[in-house]
Amino acid sequence: MVSALITVAVIAWLSQLALGGWQIRQFNRAFDLLCQQGRVGVGRSGGRFKPRVVLAVAFDKQDRVVDTLLMRGLTVFARPAKIDTLIGLKREELEPDVIFPHDPGCQNALLLALKLKHG
Repeated sequence: MVSALITVAVIAWLSQLALGGWQIRQFNRAFDLLCQQGRVGVGRSGGRFKPRVVLAVAFDKQDRVVDTLLMRGLTVFARPAKIDTLIGLKREELEPDVIFPHDPGCQNALLLALKLKHG
């Protein structure tokens, strides 16, 4: 019985490692494409028991949003997604509490992304 539990734990751990690596590769691929489009700001929020949010925004030379990347969730099944409603907005028009009225994690991540904008 103990060896069966150990086997299940090892299989679960190895699955977590494999799926986590796959998730990181998907995010890195999407992030690389985003970085090719302009200056990028990245924000992250969340905690140990709250869904984590990673939000990246690419800006062109006129400070307009050209692309976005949002990844949120608690598990390795979270996938990168785009926020199409932000495309074309100027940096000054991005109001996190208006864009994400019921999602404090996304609000915080967007605030950080706007502060951390770099070339």
